[in-house]
Amino acid sequence: MAVRMSTGTSLSLVILMTTLAKMVNGHDHHGDSKIPEGQTVSLEPLVSPRTHRDDDAYEDTTLWIHIFINMFAYGVIFPIGMVLGITKSRWHVPTQVFGSALALLGFFLGHAHGGREFVGHNIHSIFANILQLLLIGQVVLGLYLKGHWEKGLNGKIRKLIRPCHSIIGKAMPLLSWAQMVFGGITALGFCQGEHVGQCAAHFIMGGAFIAYGVILTIILVVGQVWMQRSGRSQEFFDSAVIAAWGCVNTFTEHRWGTAWVKNDWQHTTMGVIWWCAGLAGMWLSKDRDGNPKRNFIPGFVIFITGWAMSAHPQELMVSAMTHSTFGKTLMAAGLTRIIEIAFVLKDKQSLSESGRSWNSFQYIPVFLLYAAGFLFMGATEEQMNLVAQSSMDGVSYILILFSLAFLVFLFANMLIHLYDRLANPAINTKDLGNGHLHANGRAVEEGQLRDAEEFELDGLMSDEEGDEGRAMLRRSLDRPSIDTPSTLGKNNHTRA
Repeated sequence: MAVRMSTGTSLSLVILMTTLAKMVNGHDHHGDSKIPEGQTVSLEPLVSPRTHRDDDAYEDTTLWIHIFINMFAYGVIFPIGMVLGITKSRWHVPTQVFGSALALLGFFLGHAHGGREFVGHNIHSIFANILQLLLIGQVVLGLYLKGHWEKGLNGKIRKLIRPCHSIIGKAMPLLSWAQMVFGGITALGFCQGEHVGQCAAHFIMGGAFIAYGVILTIILVVGQVWMQRSGRSQEFFDSAVIAAWGCVNTFTEHRWGTAWVKNDWQHTTMGVIWWCAGLAGMWLSKDRDGNPKRNFIPGFVIFITGWAMSAHPQELMVSAMTHSTFGKTLMAAGLTRIIEIAFVLKDKQSLSESGRSWNSFQYIPVFLLYAAGFLFMGATEEQMNLVAQSSMDGVSYILILFSLAFLVFLFANMLIHLYDRLANPAINTKDLGNGHLHANGRAVEEGQLRDAEEFELDGLMSDEEGDEGRAMLRRSLDRPSIDTPSTLGKNNHTRA
């Protein structure tokens, strides 16, 4: 019954999304454009509904509702739904249906507001259509998988649809992040004309630092065991990415055939040192016997990048303050990363073999990467001009950016914790205390083995076969072992 209800709801949602998408595409609220010549937005202020007092309050309120609903749907609900899908939780479908309904409402409101106008075919509106198509496709794929059609041709199709559904679901948070960035620059009319290059550089590199922080958080909390099994040290992967990024920067930061300027020299030489250091880091990631080995290279690259960025000359005082804080934050991230590897971990892969513990100091370089990313994303020329012309001082602006970093840092840890709780349920210590633990902790080992085997069976069996296989696995693991105290005497007696 639950499957039928969720399938019916999803089908209704697909039909509604398709119908409203057609309505929105036929809607145009820019017939009498108020956008000045050469600009991308009209002159109406983008103010909060609480401070707005004229007749266009409803129109501005609609725009703000669009912003908050989409941020909640794409920034909160869909990432939670992704984690629930990865862990095969029964709440995955209801969560994604709820998020899809909110996203559809936000998409419609984005074309129904008044107040400030935006130039047509901007990056935010174009990417919104792409996101909606992906969302419709994701709902359709999920609806097909919920049908459990596994016989004949459907069984082969299902093997293709499952990875597609999984990939789109995992990519949705990244695409949503990009769309929120596009929404911010479109709302303010930024990153147009001659500002495109420096704007892209700030948002791409700032976003990369945040992404690096998220990856380090995942590895620290739930990925230490996987890192040990990979046969590589973490610095090998970090150095490989650094080397690749350095090669790209070396040949893209200067427009070849034109005159060299100061920024070209700085950005190009930064790319050179990145690929040089990256290659050295990859070489040092193994010891003389070929075993994984930690090294200082990635941390040093982060440190020297922060030093170089903090030295960039700036025209505005608030810009100089923001860039300086960004550079110092990045330097602190690199330095604390080196201290973590050399003195906290003492060149080990993790503090414990189980990979379930960490030192509080290890969170410092991770958070500083989040903060550095937001500081760099918030330091574009147009943003600095906007802050300089407002009543806000540079210190307040920097504190706001640190606050955003803390929020994203918190949310990332909450998602990872949710995954950890669902994928690795806590052991019932009360049962263990009552004597239900086998000798030498065997019950814990068997539980972990059962979880691992069931996870492998999920990808190899159909739903019906998987249920039967899991039942057989439980029966086999629940049989008394010949080494347990309850059977040891019997076995010896039989041998005698």
